[in-house]
Amino acid sequence: MNTPLQNGLTIAFHGQNAANFREGFEALIAPSHRIVNLSDSLDQPGEQAAFESAEVIVGVKLTAAMPTPKKLRLYHAPAAGTDAIDVALLPSASALCNCFGHEAAIAEYVMAALLLRHVPLMQADADLRQQHWTYYAGRPTALRAELGTQTIGLLGYGHIAKTVAMRAKAFGMRVHVANRSPVASPDVDLAFMLDDLSAFMASADAIVVTLPLAPSTQGLVGQAALAAMRPEAVLINVGRGPVVDEEALYKALSARQIGGAIIDTWYQYPTPQQPDCAPSRFDFAALANVVMTPHMSGWTRGTVQRRQQNIADNIARLVAGQPLLNMLKAPWA
Repeated sequence: MNTPLQNGLTIAFHGQNAANFREGFEALIAPSHRIVNLSDSLDQPGEQAAFESAEVIVGVKLTAAMPTPKKLRLYHAPAAGTDAIDVALLPSASALCNCFGHEAAIAEYVMAALLLRHVPLMQADADLRQQHWTYYAGRPTALRAELGTQTIGLLGYGHIAKTVAMRAKAFGMRVHVANRSPVASPDVDLAFMLDDLSAFMASADAIVVTLPLAPSTQGLVGQAALAAMRPEAVLINVGRGPVVDEEALYKALSARQIGGAIIDTWYQYPTPQQPDCAPSRFDFAALANVVMTPHMSGWTRGTVQRRQQNIADNIARLVAGQPLLNMLKAPWA
């Protein structure tokens, strides 16, 4: 247990990502704490000094090109991913924590995406407005599959996948999982280890990638894994883009080797200098068997509120000397 702190802390919200969680944060913490708002570039007067002296930083990026936060006690990512935070640059006295709270939103996104493949409401509406009764009951050509007859494959079994599994079972789906450690759950019908990836990829009608990005997961879903998928199967990526090999996915979709993809996490992202950009070096937008969304699956009011509360709870725990939640690096570790 840490030693309790006697005075209020200086809390820095660094960058635009962190700023999304700033509004109303004072109401969640003790009035003795002080909050400063810092730009991504830290190029405004006094910002570098404020970053260096902050005791808590809420942010998503720490690199060698940035000032050293010498007094830091807690670096808190307002998201699950911490791959842009160089842990080696954190002071030894600092903890590193992250947030979840996005799993319900992402599970809704996954189920909505799958339902729309089986219940083509938008296309039926568009056709009927043109007096075309494409999906009229009684026409053999209008028959469609039911989601409940399908098998969903969850690559990874963390917060997101567990929530998706519960939603999928509610629809009557079979649930398969591939994970680096054994899985035993009433929501899982069949579990694979990651070294049996090809068998897992071949076992489901929809593969949902939920893994975080790490050296061990980058490019994990490559040419061989995609080739193992069923020809009509769909790949959904709500984890991190580079977990799926960019070129291999584009080629598999271009050749219609798989049934399609629903992609929410990408390979290229906007920057403050370039707020609009293509999400990949390949032209996924030209492919008719892809649904593209702009990393939106977890972004709801509920996600923001839950993450704000998680950060505030950890600040209170830090002050009280209590164990921190979702700690990835302990102080002095």
